[in-house]
Amino acid sequence: MLIGYARVSTADQNPDHQIDALLRAGVDRDHIHVDKASGAKASRPKLDLVMQLLREGDTLKVTRLDRLSRSVLHLVTLGAELRGRSIGLHVIEQGIDTSTMEGRAMFGMLSVLAELQRELIVANTNDGLASARARGRVGGRRPRLTEDQAALAQRLYDEREKTVQQIADMFGVPRSTVYGHLDKTRTVPRQPKKSTVTKPR
Repeated sequence: MLIGYARVSTADQNPDHQIDALLRAGVDRDHIHVDKASGAKASRPKLDLVMQLLREGDTLKVTRLDRLSRSVLHLVTLGAELRGRSIGLHVIEQGIDTSTMEGRAMFGMLSVLAELQRELIVANTNDGLASARARGRVGGRRPRLTEDQAALAQRLYDEREKTVQQIADMFGVPRSTVYGHLDKTRTVPRQPKKSTVTKPR
């Protein structure tokens, strides 16, 4: 099945251009879902619905990558989830189709950029916390994570690299803040990966 997703930044913007492109690409009107939210806004109910509706063998169609997200980390996280569930992604105007070798290569390049962005986020967060402590503001806590930080938190959690407490400590926020950003459909108690050490015989 083909499922289309469109997004406009404000309620005043018109999504008709995206909807028309999705219709021309073969998506049934009943299978097109539109969010009215900025690229930085974490809550996108229609995108959450689309991710729940998609099944193995389906294809998600969008007009441009920035309709999914302006965050490279978030794009890569979505792409990895779709690939892991054997769901295709077709970006109409940019000619990206993950069913082709070229399309997969494009997402491979995005993964490299995402890893660099991840390292920058961690470094900047650590610098900010160190600066806050130097000024006597212990913790340097903020009420919310940025979209990039939230995407990184989800990735670290899904890949079992860190616990919720470790992620909270890394970003200098309470555990409740991290829990508030994790995808509730995938949130289950997890522990970090344990390294396997071969005992000498």
